[in-house]
Amino acid sequence: MPELRCTVQTCTHNKNFYCDLDGIVVGGNSAKRAEETCCDSFEERKGDSYSNVTGEASPTSTIDCKATDCTYNNECKCHAGKISVEGSSACHCDQTECATFTCGCK
Repeated sequence: MPELRCTVQTCTHNKNFYCDLDGIVVGGNSAKRAEETCCDSFEERKGDSYSNVTGEASPTSTIDCKATDCTYNNECKCHAGKISVEGSSACHCDQTECATFTCGCK
């Protein structure tokens, strides 16, 4: 499982730069650049509330990846050692991105 670091402080699942979900989904099936990806698992935090998910925030996570042109995507699973999800003040998932995305396009 990749190490997942998340700077999206406006997401209800973010706890001290880690995600409390066991797995996330990175969107961007036609992405050619990091800016064209997003965290489809993003949920905007309302007020000071945190997720009701009972799991602990962890530095690792399963990552289902729809960005099929990413060099780290193998059968829709991320195989990077570490990834970074960014978008510190996002209100919608399309304001987030997988900063680790590297296009394997030819």
